Amino acid sequence: MRTLRSVVVLALSLPLAAAAQSARQAGATVSEPKTWSTPWDKTRPRDPYADQQGRVWFVGQVGNYVGRLDPRSGEFKRYEIDPGTNPHNLVVDRRGMVWFTGNANGRIVRLDPASGKLTTFMMPDPSVRDPHTMVFDRKGDAWFTAQGAGVVGKLTQADGKIRLWKMAPRSRPYGIWIDSHDQPWFDLFGTNQIGTIEPRSGEFKAYTLPNERSRPRRIAITPDDAVWYGDYTRGFLGRLDPLTGTTEEFALPSGLGSLPYAMTVDDRGRIWLAETGVQPNRLVAFDPAKRAFTETVTIAADGPNTIRHMTFDKATRQIWFGGDANQIGRVQVSAAPVVP
Repeated sequence: MRTLRSVVVLALSLPLAAAAQSARQAGATVSEPKTWSTPWDKTRPRDPYADQQGRVWFVGQVGNYVGRLDPRSGEFKRYEIDPGTNPHNLVVDRRGMVWFTGNANGRIVRLDPASGKLTTFMMPDPSVRDPHTMVFDRKGDAWFTAQGAGVVGKLTQADGKIRLWKMAPRSRPYGIWIDSHDQPWFDLFGTNQIGTIEPRSGEFKAYTLPNERSRPRRIAITPDDAVWYGDYTRGFLGRLDPLTGTTEEFALPSGLGSLPYAMTVDDRGRIWLAETGVQPNRLVAFDPAKRAFTETVTIAADGPNTIRHMTFDKATRQIWFGGDANQIGRVQVSAAPVVP
């Protein structure tokens, strides 16, 4: 276990939220959100992911299905999966195969969109019933967390084998991301730690955040391989430097009650977070070069919503999001100011 040597906390005043909103309207680089209501009510459509054809895939966590949205036509398509799967997370690989985690039945499943065929990869340990969030490395292998089981795993596509790393009890591995060296990083949400696994040696390391109350939930990595985390309990965005073991923290615009959840990084290296402690939820952008929050986007929804996961599609420069509300949505990020 490695303990971080120092921490820098930068508190940003609450009026920044209003200033960021004004900046977005006056010439920012992000559009107003566009949303599509799914045909399947109260199914928690979540974790949308755009494929190379511009179609957007997502899972219905409560409804036990894989969904597909064509943003151009607004058409939805549904693929049925095994009852009791409770799919949690979805990723499309470079071959166009759709992968999702079975959060209630201990499996990872691959869907072939062309044939509708499902291929199932069961956990080698039956106690690991809740694969949670999944990412692919550059070799095409899948790394994933299992929160309740306290496990991080790797599925090798070449042979379909799964290797598991057991974390400490109640550590709750949660968000996961791959750096430029194909090394996975993940939050240990039940603790004040960030974990990583060296892919060649299989060695696990934990970085302990300086504040014992910190609970990092989601994670993101910028092009410089800095590890960013949302501190869910304290309302901060944090930056971990893996080389020096130091951290910086930045108070979120909504403060203690912001409950930062979903995170992603755009192609300008800016970090986007969902503040879920406010209704409606808000997306806030943080510019590492300026060390400041620069933009705020309000995500309106029918009823309470929690945006749990977001992805950035480099081809279209769009951020896709889903959550508890019956909708899939996006915002458009532009290199130039967005025209109202």
